[in-house]
Amino acid sequence: MSEIIISVLLLIGGGFVLIGSIGLVKMPDFFMRLHGPTKATTLGMACLLTAAIVFFSQTVDGISAKEILISIFLLLTAPISGYMLIKSAIHHRLPASKNTKGEENIEED
Repeated sequence: MSEIIISVLLLIGGGFVLIGSIGLVKMPDFFMRLHGPTKATTLGMACLLTAAIVFFSQTVDGISAKEILISIFLLLTAPISGYMLIKSAIHHRLPASKNTKGEENIEED
């Protein structure tokens, strides 16, 4: 049964990483491109690391702390780095495409 759970988590995680990577390439401007790595890829990596936790808990005695620490680090740093990249892009006044929403919410410095 654990092999099925691991396989499903790997497929779901790989799918999210693929969708996030395609979004990174296909989106028209920087602001939209940032959603791929920060949202879909973070969720995909969480599924992959959960699969690793399940696998190593079956093969080794106990749960591996490495995967848990990687998951916590990833889930904390990816949104923060995305936020900092957006703030930097706003500060440098990068142009946005006409489909980018939320420009009216940007505050002036």
